[in-house]
Parts: sequence; C-alpha cells; structure tokens
Amino acid sequence: MVNLFKGTVNGDVNMEGNKKELKTFKDYYKDYSPEIHLRLEEIRQAIKSVVPEAKERISYNMPSFWFHGNLVYYGAFKNHIGFYPASRTVFEKFKDELKIYNQSGKGTIQFPHNKPIPLELIKKIAKHRAIENIG
Repeated sequence: MVNLFKGTVNGDVNMEGNKKELKTFKDYYKDYSPEIHLRLEEIRQAIKSVVPEAKERISYNMPSFWFHGNLVYYGAFKNHIGFYPASRTVFEKFKDELKIYNQSGKGTIQFPHNKPIPLELIKKIAKHRAIENIG
C-alpha cells in the first residue's frame, strides 16, 4: 500500500493547533505523496488547457480556479480527489458521465485514487463552467 500523504491531510492544523494558511498550489501539494501530487497536477493542467485565462487561488484551503467567478475547486483526501464544480448545472449536463462516481448532495464529485483521473471529463466541466460564468 502506498502512503498517499507525507504528513497532513486537507484542512489539518499545524503544530501550534492553528489551521494551516495555504497561499499557493505549491503550498497545498507539498503535503502529499508524489503520486497524489501528480494527480493534482494533472487536474490543474487539464483545467488550464481549456481555460488558460483562469487564475489559480487557494480557497476553502484547497486549489481553485477563478474565471469571471468561481470556476472549480479540488482537493486530495484519503481515498479520493474531491472535485467541486461550483455549479449544480454540471450534475445535470454531465449526469451520464458522472454516474460512475460518488457524489454528495453538496456538489462534490469523488474521483477514487485507485482509478485514473477522468481528465477529458474535467476539461468539459471546466469549459462548461467558464461559459456559464461568462453568460
């Protein structure tokens, strides 16, 4: 079994008991194993490939993109990558492609670590969200 996390998990606190202040994607990625870092970076590159103007931000203590408003968020967890498209329309538009992934009622899509990241689906969602944000 591969140890996915080097030390902390999304939302952990530092040694003083304070929530860690993350400012960059690099800050976020550094706590994860190379395998998880690669998965996170693949998502980042997929989003940038379809919405190159999107600005990278840390929001809710996880990587996010901003393009005329919130575009998407994502974060690593013990068993999956959580992907947050920041719009309920995504779940209807892509329902057939999303049905194989766990979802929460709060707008979360879970991409399990033991399966490939659906980069083409992520690209479609990011493009849809960009158009939605412009509209």
